Amino acid sequence: MTARDAISPIVIRPESPRTRSVDSDMPLVDVLPRLLDAPGRLLEVRESGLAVGTIDEASMLTALGLMLAPRDDSSLITVACRPEDYSASLIAHAVEDAGVHLVDLWTVPSEEGWLKVTLRVRCLDPSAVVRSLERYDFTVTDVHGGAYSNPDIARERIEALQVYLNV
Repeated sequence: MTARDAISPIVIRPESPRTRSVDSDMPLVDVLPRLLDAPGRLLEVRESGLAVGTIDEASMLTALGLMLAPRDDSSLITVACRPEDYSASLIAHAVEDAGVHLVDLWTVPSEEGWLKVTLRVRCLDPSAVVRSLERYDFTVTDVHGGAYSNPDIARERIEALQVYLNV
């Protein structure tokens, strides 16, 4: 998606010396940091040198929301790896080895120097994907899925139930 996809229905304001602008074909991932730094969090969108609209926080949020449409058939998995070990193709291969489709992949550096990679995979129970990622030496740090059950949590709950029942 580009800046053109995030143009706000706001009436174009006359350009002031403080107004910043972006080209209409600039990718949204490049527009976002510029918007956050812009005075008043407002950017003018230009096409062939002419102003065609503006982008504000609300229109940017709407455009980003369209990029990240919700899916009822998916699970989220977060893995951590050292930046030098990161390979999107290796992660995709690990997901596909589990017979699952990789829908989205986002990376964010962590404060500890690691790279956090969040995956959206098309399955409700990502257990097989988790096992596959671990076989590829990725550290799985978080999993959210409709049918996912963490064996450690399940064991803790069974032990707590046994104590409660005096078994």
